[in-house]
Order: sequence, then C-alpha cells, then structure tokens
Amino acid sequence: MQDESRNDAATSGDPQATPPEPASANAAPAGTGSPEPAPDQSGSPGSARDEAAQGEAAPDGAAAQASDSRSEGQSEDVGAVPAADATDDGGPAPDDVGDTAGGTVEQRDGSNPTLGDVLVAVEELWPASLAEEWDRVGLVAGRLHRPVRRIMFAVDPTLEVARDAVRREVDLLITHHPLLLRGVNSVADTTAKGEVVHELIEGGCALLTVHTNGDSAVGGVSDVLADILGLTDVAPLAVADAGLPEEGIGRVGRLEQATTLGDFARRVFSAMPAVAGGVRVAGDADAVVSRIAVCGGAGDSLFDAVRASGADVYVTADLRHHPASEARETARGERPFLIDVSHFASEWLWLPAAAEALENVLLDQDFGVDVMVSGINTDPWDFVLTP
Repeated sequence: MQDESRNDAATSGDPQATPPEPASANAAPAGTGSPEPAPDQSGSPGSARDEAAQGEAAPDGAAAQASDSRSEGQSEDVGAVPAADATDDGGPAPDDVGDTAGGTVEQRDGSNPTLGDVLVAVEELWPASLAEEWDRVGLVAGRLHRPVRRIMFAVDPTLEVARDAVRREVDLLITHHPLLLRGVNSVADTTAKGEVVHELIEGGCALLTVHTNGDSAVGGVSDVLADILGLTDVAPLAVADAGLPEEGIGRVGRLEQATTLGDFARRVFSAMPAVAGGVRVAGDADAVVSRIAVCGGAGDSLFDAVRASGADVYVTADLRHHPASEARETARGERPFLIDVSHFASEWLWLPAAAEALENVLLDQDFGVDVMVSGINTDPWDFVLTP
C-alpha cells in the first residue's frame, strides 16, 4: 500500500491551466454556435499507475480517480496562469502569449534533484517500455549529474519554446513530441533542429521527450482528454503489449448522460485551447450519443479498434481525407461519427496534469523543484477561411 499522503498529493489541485489563446481563433467554427462550458472534470494522473501495479483496485481511467480525490483538499494550482499575466477573462494577455508560462509552483523545501533523479521519476510515471516501437523517447540532451531547479512542459520543442525555456532559466524542458524522431546527419545551427539543440545546450537546459509512453500510461494524454470530456468506465482502445490492463493507446468510455452529437461537439470545442482550425464534425448533429472513443494526437490508425469498441463518436486529431472518408463509407453514414480536433490542442490538455504528477513524485522524495507549463501556442496554423 502507498503512503496516504502520497495519494492525496498526487491527486490534489486543478491540472487544467488556462491554455494559450491566439487572437485569430476566438470565434466558433461555422455551424457550431456558441460553445458550452466544458464540465468540471479535471483529472490528474498522480499515482494511479503505481496503485494498479501494486494490486490495488485500479480506476477505470483517470476520471474515476480524479472524482474520488477532488474532495480531499487542494494544493497549488500547477499550470495556472499567474494573475499578473492574465486578462480579465482568465486567459493570457493577448500581447504576451509567447511569454506566458502556464504558471509555476512555489519552490518547495528540500534539495533539488539531479537530472538523473528526475529521469527515475519520469520512468515511474511514463515507462519507456510503453512507447511505440517507432517512437524515440527519453533524454535528448543533458548531463545526469546536473541539478534541476526548474522544469517546463510543452507540446513541441520549437525554437520559440526553447528560447522561452532558456529565458526563464529552465533546467529541463520536457516535450511531448520528439525533436529527433528521424535520423539526422548534423545538428549544426544552420538547421532548424540544430539551432534548437544549440539554444538549449548553450543555455544549460536539458531536453527530454515523453511521447507515446505518455499517451499509453495511466493518467496519460487520452486519459486526461476522456476525463475532461466527462467519460466514465474508461478503458484503452488498444491495450499496451508491455503495460497494465489500464494502459494503451486511446480510450473509450461513456457519458454520464446521453446527448446529441451537436451538443457534444460544442463540449469538445469549449474544452480545447483556441486554435485557428477549430473543430470539424462528421455526422448527424441531432443523433443521440453516449459511448465515446478518444485519442489525443493523430488517431486515424485506430479506426478498427474504434469500430470494435461500439463507440458512437470518435474524437481525435489530424484526420486525413482518405481515412476519414473510408471510415464514413464503412459506417454507411452511421456510427462512429467523427470529431476532428487540433493535434496540439488535444495534447496540450495533458501538460498541466503531467506537470502536477511529476511534481508530486519528486515531492514525495523530498525534492524541491519549480514546475511550469508553457503557454506558447505551437499549433502550426495561423488562420482559416470558411464559406
């Protein structure tokens, strides 16, 4: 059994930081109307993986765990935008989106961990064994003996993110997407990736990737997405070969109350960070839906699993023309209906929960460290034209 204080710390707080809001994406997409507020379903992964591994009753996804823990007190709001950087409506200042971190946790008592210590904590939360075979996760740059005082989470290791991390004196940048997924022959600063490497190394900032291992783990990207959308009885779409039964790519669960596809799409829209592309929907807006499949990031490889799960709706990102068209043809106009969201937006939602989970593990080991979430919008699109 785990120390009870660990469980409280791992599940307290509100992991939903105010996301970046580009000025070009404030209006709802054509046909969706005004977005409805998302349900208050903030989950944090905490120690759910440890509990399941040690034989305790594991929750059916992050939603159940978060629901049990929310009444047990609140800690600092990891990822909350500081008041000085916020607008009246809670969002980052429009002229300072790139400079607004998701927020910092005040320095804790205790010694600073080394980079090696942080890697041990990361492995506990998001084991490298859960990564897909094609993926490249783990440490990209950094010395294991160097102390880590400040950590920043971001979706993408772009040059803007790297420079912001160095400016904020971050010792470790943890990104969801790999910088070096495919082989390179040079990291000279004449290349885009090389410039990022030089910026970080010269600024004394290590780089770590948590990608598909962060997708599959308990409390990972799709668990958080499912939780925010209000799903219960959550299970993986594709169970991980090397993980627990609760681990794998994608999630499927049920809404507590059935709703129409149109209303659910508005819920999805309101839950996402504002991006230029908005949310696209395929299906009858008046159809009643209750069983929902989700996959943060690109998920068009999971259509067979989605159909097998009996989902009414599939929420994912980067749906290309041919896979989406074939899915609709296979369904003959019926279920699963499709909701296509921004890749960046669907994965950004995980960052505050991940930051809180890592802080809890390090705090449990008496390490003091600041943790923040980048407020930089790395969605590649700037504006969209619609009929």
